[in-house]
Formats: sequence, C-alpha cells, structure tokens
Amino acid sequence: MMNIFSPNTLHSTLAMWYTSRATGVVSLVLMSLVVIIGLMVNRQGRLPGMPGFVVLGLHRYLSLLSITFLAVHIATAVLDSFVNISVAASVIPFVSAYEPLWLGLGTVAFDLMIAIIITSLLRAHLGRLTWKAVHWLAYASWPLAVVHSVYSSKDMQRGALLGVALACIAAVLIAMVWRFARALAEIPRARRVPELMADPDLLARAGHR
Repeated sequence: MMNIFSPNTLHSTLAMWYTSRATGVVSLVLMSLVVIIGLMVNRQGRLPGMPGFVVLGLHRYLSLLSITFLAVHIATAVLDSFVNISVAASVIPFVSAYEPLWLGLGTVAFDLMIAIIITSLLRAHLGRLTWKAVHWLAYASWPLAVVHSVYSSKDMQRGALLGVALACIAAVLIAMVWRFARALAEIPRARRVPELMADPDLLARAGHR
C-alpha cells in the first residue's frame, strides 16, 4: 500500500493537486473566451475591427489550447493519489467514487467538447445542419464546466479563484446580452426586405448607407 505521508509521495501528490487545479482554472478561462467569441461574431464570422480569417484562427487556437489544458487537468486528477478518480470516470459520467455528481458534470462537458472537435475535423463529410447542431453543444458544455469547477473544488468557492469564476460568468452573460440585443436590432431590417425589393430607389439609397 502506498504511504501518502512519505516525503516523496507527498511532494508528488501536491504537484498533481496544484497542476490539476491550475490547468482546470486556465481551461475554464479559455473555454469562456471561446464561448464569448462564438457569441460575438456576426454572420460573416467577424468581430468588430477584425477580419474573418483572424477570428477563425483565434477561435480554433483558443479551443485547442483549452482542450490541451483540460487534458492535463484530467490526467493529473486521475494520477493524484489523494483522491480516487478512475480513468473510466474521466470519460463516463457519474461513475466516479469521488464527488460523482460534480465530476460527472465535468465529464459530460468534456465529452461534448470531444464531440465538437471530432465533428469539426469531419466537417467536410457532414451536412451543415448536423455540424452546426453539434457545434452548438459548446454552449451547453460551458455551464456544465462552470458548475463542475465551482462545486468539485473548495478552492473555487472562495477568494481569488471564486472571483475568476464570477468574472467568466459575467463576461459570458454580457456577451449573451449583446448578442440578443444585436439580434433584436436586426429584426426591423429583415422586415424591410420586401419593402426595399418593391422600391428600386429605396433599395439604392439603402445600399449607399
């Protein structure tokens, strides 16, 4: 039986613990940025003041970076001898002996992100509606990841790390409100399309605005 109180084992456990917590927090921040970018891009895939190819590259880079940190977070959590988290629990929700609910929600978020990555790699072979439906799961994985982060770790429930979690939540909510407001602003313009098409002069004036 491993003696968790031996100096070498204790140092290894602490290293795994700190690495798991740090990479989990970084992954949450990066995932929040990915969601914010997804909410703020327009129909042409652009952000204000940024061309489409830059936005696409940034979105992909942050997504892959988030997955990388998440993979390290999961690996170090499994290797940490202080708690019992099996390899199966990292991919199968709600089977962990330790905090099954909160870790299970994190597992669901991870599985959704894996589905998004796989379908993105196979995008050329999938229909647009199928790919888009799966891609929207990114927005479902984010709140699951937030709940998992806060309730599976006491460190995230107080102090600076709680502030990080609240800042991520606030930033995503602001992006959601901005996206909703922009969608409402576009509705009158959509309703004017028949009117514009029926009046060539009005259509010409609208095109020069």
